[in-house]
Amino acid sequence: MIVGKVRSTACLFLIVLLFSFFGFKPSPVLTPYVIQLPNYFPPMPVSKTESLTLKGVALGRYLFYDPILSSDSTLSCAGCHRQMVAFSDAPNRYSQGHDKSLQKRNTPPLFNLAWFPKLFWDGRAVSIEDQVFQPVRQHDEMNLDWATASTRINKSAFYKNKFTDVFGHIPIDSNLIAIAIGEFERTLISCRSKYDMVLQGKAEFTADEASGFLIVNDMTKGDCLHCHTTDSDPLGTTLGFSNNGLDSIYDAMQYPDKGRGLVSGSREDFGKFKIPSLRNVAVTPPYMHDGRFNTLEEVIDFYNDGVHNSANIDAKMEFNRRRQMHLTSIEKRQVVAFLKALTDSAFINDTSFSNPFLTKKR
Repeated sequence: MIVGKVRSTACLFLIVLLFSFFGFKPSPVLTPYVIQLPNYFPPMPVSKTESLTLKGVALGRYLFYDPILSSDSTLSCAGCHRQMVAFSDAPNRYSQGHDKSLQKRNTPPLFNLAWFPKLFWDGRAVSIEDQVFQPVRQHDEMNLDWATASTRINKSAFYKNKFTDVFGHIPIDSNLIAIAIGEFERTLISCRSKYDMVLQGKAEFTADEASGFLIVNDMTKGDCLHCHTTDSDPLGTTLGFSNNGLDSIYDAMQYPDKGRGLVSGSREDFGKFKIPSLRNVAVTPPYMHDGRFNTLEEVIDFYNDGVHNSANIDAKMEFNRRRQMHLTSIEKRQVVAFLKALTDSAFINDTSFSNPFLTKKR
């Protein structure tokens, strides 16, 4: 037995010696980051290469809040995506870039991103990591080339240690940075609104909230359920793209912003934009891809009797335009009451998503 132990120890020592000689270093052992979802949520699409860890999420959180990824080190991801407004830039119609230049579209909120197969209003990003790459290098946003961004991170002892803890001794590049930020963004789950409490049997809607829910999901009334799935799918969106008749444009080529068509190249997609979730809608004004409506009341008035005939208009919206909703002032108030019940106060106040630099110095 003693001889066996000596041989085992000698073998282990030899293996360690060989690893050290050839420069091999073991990969870090990481604790998984476990996300608890309500049972009525669809499964979270996480592939083997996108598994979440406590240290990986923490690293991504630091990067999300660090202006080191902008050209003049003044603008972070959180600069345009603030937690208090569900990681949108409300109430700004357009966010300001590094040089105070205005963006061309309203900044969407960030939550439940793992379920979105395509991101941005036009769906040009096919993954969260792809989405991370784009604002950093955009001239009117963070305006930093990724080679410089990677060099900055590599020169930081703070980040060098954290990347080693997560990824081992792999050179830090743009891919690792995007993966880390993606880990954090995947944890931004909104599932604790009053609406969720009602679904779980832990709360009850008020009379107005209940009436508003019925109006929204009644095909003879609000008829919102075809795009905003609060009746059967807690994500609050079909995840698709649509033209909701914002403008009277009869030639698709005349759309000033061709939306999804710029990505797909299809004329049939001109004027179509991503259907946003209704979750947290009360705290993320203004509304639509161009932020033209400042209040929920304005949005409801538009859908009630302001939908325009236009090229590529969604067939469901054309039906709405022809018959109109004719909601009364009381019914409009009830719809707003329900929409406010979709606000996830726990999400926008969760300290696990807040700025880590406010509590920890480098």
